[in-house]
Amino acid sequence: MTKIFQSLLQTIIAGFVLLIIIVAVANPALELSHAWGTFFMRWLHVTSAVMWVGLLWYFNFVQIPSMPKIPDEQKPAISKVIAPEALFWFRYAALATVVTGLLVATMNGYIWAALTLTPPYLAIGIGMWIALIMAFNVWFIIWPNQQKALGMLEVTPEEKAAAGKMAMLTSRANTLLSIPMLYMMVAQSHGGL
Repeated sequence: MTKIFQSLLQTIIAGFVLLIIIVAVANPALELSHAWGTFFMRWLHVTSAVMWVGLLWYFNFVQIPSMPKIPDEQKPAISKVIAPEALFWFRYAALATVVTGLLVATMNGYIWAALTLTPPYLAIGIGMWIALIMAFNVWFIIWPNQQKALGMLEVTPEEKAAAGKMAMLTSRANTLLSIPMLYMMVAQSHGGL
């Protein structure tokens, strides 16, 4: 059992195997219908969103506030190893969240109503637009600036400092936006607004 936990890939595969076993035992007559497909897509959407917002909050609640406390000689461990890896998962979790969310809305037939903010899909529509803004920020503001700030692209020290500040401020903007976005996503199916 310990071997499974020493490899992230093996841990994830084991998680999916466990999920399949639980579903097979709990619902042996599972019918792979359209309803099940939309449920499964929603599960993928929520799973992606947990990764995306979790990393967003990690950056803002842990990494950014901790950087001034880290001795200069240890900072390359963050900027050269941890941050680039976390930013990879951050970017693609944002992309997966948007794609699966749009697929859920399409499969359930409310994509147009949500994107045009038409009742009764106002809450989910607001949440979708906020998420789209956040994803734009990730790919077109945070990531290009982080590449400069982390030294992945050659820039002047002044450009590096400005890029780091822009990436941080945009990340903070996404943290701010994540609060109403998450509320709207939950409000749609649970009667809140």
